[in-house]
Amino acid sequence: MEKEIIRLDKIVKNYKVGSVVVQALRGISLTILKNEFVAIMGPSGSGKSTLMNLLGCLDTPTSGSYFLNGQDVSKLDDNDLADIRNREIGFVFQTFNLLPRSTALENVILPLIYAGVNKQIRIERANKVLDEVKLSDRVTHKPNELSGGQRQRVAIARALVNNPSIILADEPTGNLDSKTSREILSLLEQIHRDGNTVIIVTHEEKIALHAHRIIRLMDGEVAVDEINQHIVAASDVMLK
Repeated sequence: MEKEIIRLDKIVKNYKVGSVVVQALRGISLTILKNEFVAIMGPSGSGKSTLMNLLGCLDTPTSGSYFLNGQDVSKLDDNDLADIRNREIGFVFQTFNLLPRSTALENVILPLIYAGVNKQIRIERANKVLDEVKLSDRVTHKPNELSGGQRQRVAIARALVNNPSIILADEPTGNLDSKTSREILSLLEQIHRDGNTVIIVTHEEKIALHAHRIIRLMDGEVAVDEINQHIVAASDVMLK
């Protein structure tokens, strides 16, 4: 059995809006194992973005505990959270979040600079992951010289370069056409097959069906947590 990589225990997150306290998450408890492929779904206001921010160590809970690789990260300060994010979590965003004046290689190298990795090793490792996402011929191109799909591949390479514990993808196909969406989902499927833990946050059912487990949120609580009995492979379908 794969080891536990994420454990949430009675996670509550409250926000104050004026004089009103909004309870975004209401005591969520769940476990994600190493090498799971999970989709987190929910309508607007369900708490999925709040949960993603907590999983990504971009925020801390009001109460409850979050264990990532056995470490309780729920009460860490901002500096420690930044270190955890760079070391343990590979982010893939809908809007790519690439530095516009930097090349593909320079964008991918960035997390390694923060991690204090030797320059030669940085370059070798970044070139390796760019090759893995089939962009070895685009390493010197800047984002405005790349297609949307190529930009997302750069973002995925950047997410992979530090060998993180989890890949956290927020609506990773949201800005892409159907053909490119299928290519990106196929790449995420391959990353999972290679042994990585992949978590996709999405509001689209057709995207969630690529995951092996689907967690559905409603009003800040887990409404459904189920194994996907109808897994769709990117190679088998053209997304509409």
